[in-house]
Amino acid sequence: MAPGALTNPPPRASLNDVRAKSTPAEDRERLTTHSRTVHAAVGLIEDRIANAGVLADSPAFWSQVRRAALLHDAGKIAEGFQRQVEPRGIPWGERHEVLSLAYADLLAGAAAWSEDDLTMVATLVATHHRALHNDGGTGHGGKPALSRIYNKETDWEEAFGTSVEDVDGRPVVQVPRFLHRELLAWFCGFLAVDPPSTRPGDPSLAQRARHLLQRLLDTWHHPVRPHRGLLAVLAQGALTLADRSGSAHIGLQTHMPLPYDYLARLPYHPHSHQRQAAETLGHLTLVAPTGSGKTEAGLAWAATQIGTMPGRPRVVWTLPYRASLNAIRRRLSEDLIPVPGERKADIGLLHGTVAQTLLADGLDDDCPGREPNTPPTADQARKARAQAGAMRLFTQRVRVATPHQLLSGAIAGPAYSSVLLEQANCVFVLDELHAYEPRTFGRLCAAMRLWERLGSRFAVLSATLAEVMIRIIEESVEQPVTVHRSPEGSGPVRHRLTLDELPIDAPESVQRIRDWLNEGHSVLAVVNTVARAQELFGQLADDARAARPGDPHAALLLHSRFRNGDRDTIERALLRRHPERRPGDGALRGGLVVATQAVEVSLQLDFDRAAVECAPVEAVAQRAGRVNRRGLHPDGPVEFRVHRVDGPRPYDPDAMDAAWAALRGLVADGATALSEQDIDELLRRAYATEWGKGWEEQARAARDAFAARFLTFTDPFHDRSEFARELSEAFDSTEVLHHDDAEEYRALTRGKAGDPLLASRLLIPLRLGQLRQFDCSFDPYLKVNMTDSAYDPTLGLQPPAARETIL
Repeated sequence: MAPGALTNPPPRASLNDVRAKSTPAEDRERLTTHSRTVHAAVGLIEDRIANAGVLADSPAFWSQVRRAALLHDAGKIAEGFQRQVEPRGIPWGERHEVLSLAYADLLAGAAAWSEDDLTMVATLVATHHRALHNDGGTGHGGKPALSRIYNKETDWEEAFGTSVEDVDGRPVVQVPRFLHRELLAWFCGFLAVDPPSTRPGDPSLAQRARHLLQRLLDTWHHPVRPHRGLLAVLAQGALTLADRSGSAHIGLQTHMPLPYDYLARLPYHPHSHQRQAAETLGHLTLVAPTGSGKTEAGLAWAATQIGTMPGRPRVVWTLPYRASLNAIRRRLSEDLIPVPGERKADIGLLHGTVAQTLLADGLDDDCPGREPNTPPTADQARKARAQAGAMRLFTQRVRVATPHQLLSGAIAGPAYSSVLLEQANCVFVLDELHAYEPRTFGRLCAAMRLWERLGSRFAVLSATLAEVMIRIIEESVEQPVTVHRSPEGSGPVRHRLTLDELPIDAPESVQRIRDWLNEGHSVLAVVNTVARAQELFGQLADDARAARPGDPHAALLLHSRFRNGDRDTIERALLRRHPERRPGDGALRGGLVVATQAVEVSLQLDFDRAAVECAPVEAVAQRAGRVNRRGLHPDGPVEFRVHRVDGPRPYDPDAMDAAWAALRGLVADGATALSEQDIDELLRRAYATEWGKGWEEQARAARDAFAARFLTFTDPFHDRSEFARELSEAFDSTEVLHHDDAEEYRALTRGKAGDPLLASRLLIPLRLGQLRQFDCSFDPYLKVNMTDSAYDPTLGLQPPAARETIL
């Protein structure tokens, strides 16, 4: 026989020969083993979530998920599926979860399940890979819903009866009677019920699957009550998470790195606002100046909540920028308590395109619909790694995340329902909430209301939170929100505020920065666009290096358009080169940092002088927070110079006008220190303008629209991937790969030890609107946009032509 010729596979002698997975070859897991593993994983998830929030009103919730976990892959007993998972197997073309419905129907009768139990168990079994309904077209990634795959044209007996053919053309029964009896007996033994009796004329497996699927399609075709829809999506999330856990063989961590007595472990006597945060039960808003220990206050609050909540709550820390996410992750890894035997605490990270891809790809099973001549092993290996990667996004009990990833959990469907479930019985710390534009702020307020329903709690931390923001937060939830402010005078006088009508890149302005550098000062220059940051850095970098010869980090540039890995290197250098001053540290440090908004939050940096472009008032205050951070500079208050800008990009022009007017008014009234009281007054003046009133209207409208469209769950099993795309577009961000890095990216993602999370260090963040500007094209194999624009590890990505671009 010629090499590679097809042969009839050996017959399966017993249930022990029936597999659930195909790769890796040494781990071709038995169907019964996988079913038992996923069933056990539900128990670990229940231990984590418990009966928090709305689950307290649904006593059958976890038992239904466990039953669905046991039965979710029963249809893989089909000969078509088994032949597919053989080496060089041919795709079956049918959905195993639909055949699984036949066993749900049989077990419901044997175990005397209620109608509600059967409906929910069957729903979860049917939808753990695909939606039931598409409102139009196909779903995300070209995956049609079950209602489009199975319809009036379906020959059910051909699909699930005798559709498989041997090489010699003879039909083969999909589920031999002896295997069917073995599997049914195994399920009944597991559930401790008697096997159902059989009678002549009983429906076939194909008929049972057809009837139950039609029942589900009818049940979920029309909108349902929001409460029922939410419970259904949470149950789907529990099954999907258990399936991922079982498939990836990665368990959920039980260790909590954040100790319950966190406040008592601080190496100093806690400040009053930190003690108040630790004494607060329930939602919290904390307003305290930069450098006053807000992070410690947030952790102290979170530690208190964990001790009073059921199950094993998780802590999720959110921040707006990747630079700040990376910084807080490093900080938590070093400051919190690791698992015994480990050097650092294991802190999860959920952000970016890679995470989103893993969440979607981790759901793929062994029914991908590949072309018949495509070898399946590489594709299946990719999916196995994707499942493992997806699980790593869920396993830790302390994580940092972007709001995009959290809000994506509101998009019902198997790619996102696990994200939503993991927001139940959770503790959220929303750091620097002021940094979001009004639409995102409003959506997050809508999410707060949902989190409350899920038994979760949130704390909002900020140095610059306007009163209108506090009001919107309070009115968005039902439970009270405790508001604490640090006492007046808790922050030292740190700055001498100076307003400058000249642009920051005017010759006089650039010369002033040169003079500061030559005097030995460390200087921070913050501008609003990447292009201007690159240009200003080019003018000043040599001066900074000449002032500090031999210092490899005398001049640093930070913005959004670096490879993630390069940016991480820059951030580490920044933190080492410009740490917070300690008492008695009187030496001038020298050095230059030119940055965009990426430097504004959660980077504990300290500079001697600063020149910044005008921005919305919160951004100006945050930029000031990187200068003489704790008021320990030997010169006392230091100069903080705000330059007027020629154009508003990337900000709202009205926001810029309001900020400049507020700053001018403050200076005209004699304020020069930029104290906490000055910042509060800045915020009051800015938000009292017509722009401020419009901001408030936009935030409320976005909150209510997001809640109505995404958070009602009246159609929980309709495909909503279009909503996911809309949400991504609303956040207007993506990541691209430079052509020079394509081979390395391919090796990192597709190799034997490939890991998309490792490959993410090569990706470069961009706004969606910038893809054309950087001549990007989508690579369907790597599943990423590619660019060949000039790239330099020191300067970052540069557009093909000299055009102004924004962060």
